Amino acid sequence: MEGLLIKVGQIISSRADLFPRPLIREIEVLTDNVPPSDWSEIQEILEEEWGSNYKDFLLSIEKEAIASASIGEVYKGVLQNGSTVAIKVQRPHIDSVVQTDFRTLDIVIWFANYFLPIPKRFINLKVLFSELKQVIERELDFTKEKETLLYFQERFKGREIVQIPKVYTEFCTSKVLVMEWVDGIKITDSTEIDQLNVTRKQLAQRLIKVFLPQWLEPGIFHADPHPGNILISEEGRIILLDFGMTGEISKNDASAFQSLIESFLAKNYAKAVECLSRLGFLLPEADTRMMERLLAEWMNFQPVQMTEMDLIAFKRELNLMIQALPIQVPTRFVFLGRSFVTIEGIVTHLVPEEEILDLGKPVFMEWLMSQGNKWSFIWQWIQSQPIFGVFHSVTEFLKAPEKLELMKETEQRRQFQFTIYENHKKQLFHMTLFGLTGAAAGIYLSNLVILKLFIALSAVSIAGYAMTSYKLKKWMKYMHKKR
Repeated sequence: MEGLLIKVGQIISSRADLFPRPLIREIEVLTDNVPPSDWSEIQEILEEEWGSNYKDFLLSIEKEAIASASIGEVYKGVLQNGSTVAIKVQRPHIDSVVQTDFRTLDIVIWFANYFLPIPKRFINLKVLFSELKQVIERELDFTKEKETLLYFQERFKGREIVQIPKVYTEFCTSKVLVMEWVDGIKITDSTEIDQLNVTRKQLAQRLIKVFLPQWLEPGIFHADPHPGNILISEEGRIILLDFGMTGEISKNDASAFQSLIESFLAKNYAKAVECLSRLGFLLPEADTRMMERLLAEWMNFQPVQMTEMDLIAFKRELNLMIQALPIQVPTRFVFLGRSFVTIEGIVTHLVPEEEILDLGKPVFMEWLMSQGNKWSFIWQWIQSQPIFGVFHSVTEFLKAPEKLELMKETEQRRQFQFTIYENHKKQLFHMTLFGLTGAAAGIYLSNLVILKLFIALSAVSIAGYAMTSYKLKKWMKYMHKKR
């Protein structure tokens, strides 16, 4: 079925911690082994893009795809100068497939937005759809990927643990991308991985070393690091492929994320809540003290406890908590979250016996000492000590009037919204009565025109009344008392 569904399968294939191994094995082929197109169609694209016979550019090309995924297919070739290259060609007609997927997804999101019990302020599905469409459309233009490849080559220049393929810009177009051929082992190939001179734990930490700066420093990050896009060289270097899907972190957000991780490591949950608010994850009316307690409990939660609880009941409790808490997911972080979750899944697959926090802590500390602000972390740790709790309490007390004013304003807005709904219902009810009266008059006068006109008016007003009542009921459902 191609298109976006392959991307869904790629995400699932990286979650060995959530899905059974037989399922993972079946859908791992979606990372780079989707059935390729006919060679005649690929040849036609090459000649259209290069403006002449493809043999004028290449000494040879293998007509069987080496890798094939959602947007492109990769073929191995040799340039006229003798360089072995990977030629990425856009799948034929993929733009129309993706547009069809978008139309379908638009309908699905409309239904989800109106009929699924998702808290309205938890995530804006319409904005998310808009961002997803923008990112996928950018991925369809290989010129953008070429620029991103050049950016990452410069960013990781001189780093021994990572390798970015060289790009041959003179052969690149919007549908063809020509890169240096690199040999490597798939990161999910357990047999080959175990024969390397580096341990699985070392590989996991190298992977974190490559991606942690992308998540914590301003700039572009790889948003599609599924197992098909990560290879391991014989020397144990991380080889990154496919830079079509990327995101970007602003300077302010990078600083806030760094402070957030420092807060968790220093167990300074007051500062962590402040960072979450700064990043936009908390709504203005959030009770900071309650959020601090929840974070502390969450960080002290032991995975072993999962075996001792009813998982279905736990999921219900979690859903209720998410609906009740004053939290939201800023759509600008959805692709960052996807990048993190995918890497977490790969790390879990590599070293299932290790906790990702335990693996990531030394990597973060190393990065902090070399690139970050180590004094900021030290200050975070000092602030987390009990004596600073007194100062925090005083600060919270001084902020109380401002919070009360904000709560008052929020309540006034809710009351105003409720009044609008009620007024609309009242107007539509009066219109319905007026229509029914007019229809009765039409029957009495035996005037078919009047009868039809007022019956239509009654039908419209009844439908409007029902829709307004439904909207009011739904609005009341998501307006939690805790807020």
